[in-house]
Amino acid sequence: MDRRHFLSTSAASLGGLAAAPAAAAPAAAAPKFRRRIGVSTYSFWGFDRAEWRSIDKCLEAAADLGFDGVEILQRQWEDRSPAVLRAAKRRAFSLGLDLMGYSTHQGFVSPDEAKRQKNIDETISYLEEAYQLGIPTIRVNSGTWGTRKDFDDLMAHRGAEEPLPGYSVEDAFGWVIDAYAKLLPEAEKRGIVMGLENHWGLGRTPEGVLRVVDALKSPWLQVTLDTGNFLEDPYDRLAQLAPQAVLLQAKTYQGGGVWYSLDLDYARIAGIMNQAGYRGYVSLEFEGKGPALASIGESLALLRSHF
Repeated sequence: MDRRHFLSTSAASLGGLAAAPAAAAPAAAAPKFRRRIGVSTYSFWGFDRAEWRSIDKCLEAAADLGFDGVEILQRQWEDRSPAVLRAAKRRAFSLGLDLMGYSTHQGFVSPDEAKRQKNIDETISYLEEAYQLGIPTIRVNSGTWGTRKDFDDLMAHRGAEEPLPGYSVEDAFGWVIDAYAKLLPEAEKRGIVMGLENHWGLGRTPEGVLRVVDALKSPWLQVTLDTGNFLEDPYDRLAQLAPQAVLLQAKTYQGGGVWYSLDLDYARIAGIMNQAGYRGYVSLEFEGKGPALASIGESLALLRSHF
């Protein structure tokens, strides 16, 4: 919703003015609150834009462009010491920005118990970092089997992969659910909501995401919903996850995508989220080849026009 939006009924209170024709009702009623829109630091730094590695530089650009908040990509830090985290928190506050999301990476799709435990321990450290930063939610993943030779190969197969020999998808769900069961107490005591993303691996389908989330039935494990990770027929799939979303990541592709581009209908997506009663942040993830600042500014205007 545009921050300068006024109640349309105010015109009717002015005597002597003819009533305007009634507009057609939207598919989903526009929300009566101001939608906040943030940007991921990944939007600036991603795809080898080395000059945007600095979190401080991303914060300043986000404020200058008019965003309300910033989602930090955890692996973008060069130094994650407590002093650096506190300085970033202070800087964001001074710029009038919320630190509203922490995008992290982990993988539990492995028969190696020690490897799974290592990823649990690392995720606990991410929860602690989010707590120190005052961030209320972190993006988490299921992980992948690793049976594609690299990420380019995974994308060439639309995110699909085969299990390791001797193991099954059922094994993988058991490992992932067990890992998040162990992480839930750590998230709760810090007041951090984990949002399982519709990403690759078990999160490639809404059914896969919901199988993990619904198995644990905890308010501390919900969904981070990414508009760009359902490569075919996205809208019904987004609608399946929208009721449990705690953060909406909105992809744009100015200049063409690196692996793929999607022609996403954000008017339709906004209607889906409104229908689900979603009131949280929209976090821009610019994933195109266009110039960062111009493309991100254009993307913000696009999202504001629909949300």
